Amino acid sequence: MACRIDEGQQWLLNCLSAALDSKHDVRIFAEAALRQASLKPGFGAALAKVAASRELPFGLRQIFFFYASSSFKLHGALRCLALLSADMDDSMVLKLVPALFPSLHRIISSPQLYDISVRAKALSLVYSCTSMLGGMSGVYKTETRSLMSSMIKPWMKQFSLILRNPIQSEDPDDWSIKMEVLKCLNKFAQNIPSLTEAEFTVIAGPLWQTFISSLKVYEQLAINGNEDPFEGRYDSDGAEKTLESFVFQIFELLLTIAGSSKLVKVIENNLKELAYYTIAFLQMTQQQILAWSMDVNQYVADEDDNVYNCRASGALLLEEIVGMSGAEGVTAVIDAVKRRFSESQKEKAAGSTMWWRIREATLFALASLAEPLLKAQRAGLTREIGPLIEEFSAEDYGINEYPFLSARVFASIARYFSVISPGFLQTCLYSAVRALATEVFNAWPPPVKVGACRAVSQILPESQCAMIRPHLMSIFASLVDLLNQASDETLRLVLETLRAAVKAGAEIAASIEPIVSPVILNLWAANVSDPFISIVAIKLLDAIKDSPGCIYPLVTRVLPYVVPVLVEPRQQPEGLVAGSLDLVSMLLKVAPGDVIKAIYDVCFGSVVRLVLVTDDRGEMQNATECLAAMIAGAKQDILAWGTDSGFTMRSLLDVASRLLDPNLESSGSLFVGSYVLQLIVHLSAQMSPHIPDLAAALVRRMQTCQIAGLRSSLILVFARLVHMSVPDVNQFINLLLTLPAEGYENAFACVMSEWAKQQVEIQGASQIKVTTTALALLLSARHAELWKINVQGQLIKSNAGIITRSKAKLVPDQRTIPLPAKIRALLADMLIKIQEQTGAGDEQHDEDSDSDPIGAFDPLNEINMASYLVDSIIKFAQADRPLFDHLSQNLTQPQQKAILMVLNR
Repeated sequence: MACRIDEGQQWLLNCLSAALDSKHDVRIFAEAALRQASLKPGFGAALAKVAASRELPFGLRQIFFFYASSSFKLHGALRCLALLSADMDDSMVLKLVPALFPSLHRIISSPQLYDISVRAKALSLVYSCTSMLGGMSGVYKTETRSLMSSMIKPWMKQFSLILRNPIQSEDPDDWSIKMEVLKCLNKFAQNIPSLTEAEFTVIAGPLWQTFISSLKVYEQLAINGNEDPFEGRYDSDGAEKTLESFVFQIFELLLTIAGSSKLVKVIENNLKELAYYTIAFLQMTQQQILAWSMDVNQYVADEDDNVYNCRASGALLLEEIVGMSGAEGVTAVIDAVKRRFSESQKEKAAGSTMWWRIREATLFALASLAEPLLKAQRAGLTREIGPLIEEFSAEDYGINEYPFLSARVFASIARYFSVISPGFLQTCLYSAVRALATEVFNAWPPPVKVGACRAVSQILPESQCAMIRPHLMSIFASLVDLLNQASDETLRLVLETLRAAVKAGAEIAASIEPIVSPVILNLWAANVSDPFISIVAIKLLDAIKDSPGCIYPLVTRVLPYVVPVLVEPRQQPEGLVAGSLDLVSMLLKVAPGDVIKAIYDVCFGSVVRLVLVTDDRGEMQNATECLAAMIAGAKQDILAWGTDSGFTMRSLLDVASRLLDPNLESSGSLFVGSYVLQLIVHLSAQMSPHIPDLAAALVRRMQTCQIAGLRSSLILVFARLVHMSVPDVNQFINLLLTLPAEGYENAFACVMSEWAKQQVEIQGASQIKVTTTALALLLSARHAELWKINVQGQLIKSNAGIITRSKAKLVPDQRTIPLPAKIRALLADMLIKIQEQTGAGDEQHDEDSDSDPIGAFDPLNEINMASYLVDSIIKFAQADRPLFDHLSQNLTQPQQKAILMVLNR
């Protein structure tokens, strides 16, 4: 609602506007205005709006100080400063803080004069300024430290006074001022931990009191209450003032303390109690129970995404406790979960209906900490965790009366399955299968089925076949039935579970393929525009395809779906064409020759036409990948399958020409590199006459592309051409020397300049191997043209002091070095990387055939990179030592050391 302003107030606004515009002494206007105006609630906001809309002369702060010291409401003035502080530069902040903080301290420390809302707003201004000082500390470290050192003690005393009283459920305004204190403390701890450390003992007791008392209020209002009576509360700036946001802020501060080497001692002596109380905050709230009971999809989404809530924040704090203190932290958490489990047992025996909540929270904590606790067990920091999980879980899976507890038991066992006894694991798996079974669907609430799916999906991939074989048919039947009932998030979970079941039961997949595949295809078609569902569905079909005896029936099922779509692409719903191409590509990868031919017969012409005519980027990308996969699988046979091999080859070249059109949007050409690689590797004889035209088109496409990934893929093609020119690499160089390139003397200079910049961005083991060895080949050629190209090298630091923007314009960047020196540096960097991997015992693995269709069958992939580089360096040194030594002058010390290690072998 807009505030109403009387004539006197409007006169004040006009005066302030004039003051801001004229930059006169604004105190004169302010004093006159305040004598005339009758300030009313809401006027401060209007004042803030006027002040924030114009440039702020520093003298304007006098208005706000006068305004704050008067008997009028000063909330608006504080809002003004909060708005304006965000736009102040560093030098102004350094002047503002020493002038402003004493006034803010006076306001905050005078509860008898100022109400809570005003004091909270003053604290928010402290928080804003401290945040800015933190961002400046790198450049103004001495100034900020000096500025804050004198202020830290009085501020910490005030923070202590505000936090010392327990949280009261009936006083949400008290939460708001305490939350501002917590935010300020967090910034102090983050930005000036060394200064905060000495004074933090003052705050430790009140902070612990706040933590403990807030739990009582949280349990009363959120966990046990039907709703937070203060939900939806916001301050005048739109910031949330709920109990949830307050508790979240406590955890934020505790996380900062736990992660600070200087401040962690504040909590080190109290880890067990901290873990114990934190687990209580992990309990499901009544609101969560109601929401998740009504919509299981929301339950799945919130659990998977770790949304903004106390459960997620508390779990992060427990993880920090485990990670920061070694065995002590692990012991603290284990002791805490044992205490909480014991309490739940006592509550249950006493007949409490709430006993299950703390047990669910205990299991949630353990499930969240599975990775660090298992790591701690392997390191000998704790005893076996498996028996503990079994003890906590033995009574509770399959209890329909408490579905969320049953769901948590299933999920927790799945996280710790590697340390759980086979007998207990089999019993749990059987219970999960029973929970999924169709005949008892109505008896098992949706959350239990969610937990059962999580258990099955995580246990099956690692289970022994003998254990799961008796249950597989029941699992498949149950999951297929669930697919017909699931939606949104649960649908994705069920699909992932079914995929795990297919992989685990590959030996019986052929018998269930006729049941599963049609259902999955229908789901895929219905959700093709939803990538979260369609991608998982395709992965599931891929798992079925790879199972023994399944590819032929699956192909006969898929092709009738996709062929009509590809024949009439413009008549289809959005996303169906691109999705159909994805399905075809999936079938083509690592498929038998007769399957590839069957797909070629009905799809090749349609896919080629689609590339040539479509303007849809997604369709063009997927069609390119589809054709690349077809060539990779068919190789030379692709030319024999059609009635006219010449027509097939011309079609493939037409596709390359369209994708390499320099005027085509870059994203449409994204996978052209992979496509062209298939042509030159598998159809090298037919491509040989077209190499000059292809190289010219590659250069033109490179010069207009806007996507780094596309440039990298084009460089990979050039690297292939280098290898194909062996034993005379000069052929490749001379070819590019004859081709033009805009802005360069020739195409060779263009390609190598881009390659020198882009090499460090190349991703993938086989791609790095191909490009790196190609650079070694180019260097070993010692072609005269290499020395005519200058590229970016290491930054040479100047001794001229700080380089300002004006100096940078006058002194050009001294980073240009000859191309051979850059190549030598890149090869040396690769040697260093290999040496580091060898020293660490790492091995470099190539990608699987799905991500690199050439790599699995590529002779270049058999190259031993280390041996290749060593051999190349030694041969170069022996052939031309003076040149070799000259190039070494441009190397850094680590690079020179790596080269010397090679020569001294």
